[in-house]
Amino acid sequence: MTTHTTTPDVIDQLSGIAPGQPLDAIRAGRAQARIHSQQSYLALFEPQLLAAGDFTLEERFAIATFVTAVQGQAQASRFYADGLARQDASQRLIDALAVEAAAGTAAGPYGRFPAGPLSREDAPGLSWRVSDAGRAILGARLSAALVHAHLLVFHPRDAGAQDLQALLDAGWTPTDIVTLSQLVAFLTFQVRVVTGLQVLADHPAPGGSKQEPLAS
Repeated sequence: MTTHTTTPDVIDQLSGIAPGQPLDAIRAGRAQARIHSQQSYLALFEPQLLAAGDFTLEERFAIATFVTAVQGQAQASRFYADGLARQDASQRLIDALAVEAAAGTAAGPYGRFPAGPLSREDAPGLSWRVSDAGRAILGARLSAALVHAHLLVFHPRDAGAQDLQALLDAGWTPTDIVTLSQLVAFLTFQVRVVTGLQVLADHPAPGGSKQEPLAS
């Protein structure tokens, strides 16, 4: 699978970084990480070749819109919603994603450890499901993907075989499930980096000295 190479760096876009700014110099100091994160975006969201029946671009942008929204990254969610609109998704679908994301927004991570010393770290939290109204618009396949994405973001240690089976039952192939997991992992990484860079932009070091952000 090859990718386009002309898309501006997405993390820079979402962080509001312009060439020559201090944060641009910080990111340039980790050039390989910058390149790899952009290549990950391109591979997931701008592949030049996507075989029929594969994990569609509309599904990818829909899941990205949801995953970034439930983590409180409104700007990133708008970015992916715009990408979803470019896939000719209906406004009804986009609106349904916004409603479901509002219901699924959480902090996390939550979950339970096996009984033992780590049990004191157990944290109960929201176990989200798509509403009946949302499911009617999103369909069984996308609804299952959103539930799984929410699980990976907020309840990663609670995921089990039954959750993978739910995806298979909804029509996801093993290959698509791997890509779905990669997509959610990338988006969570992207949200953390963008949030960290935005914090640095809002709170520059005294005297203009450079600060080291989260791995980017």
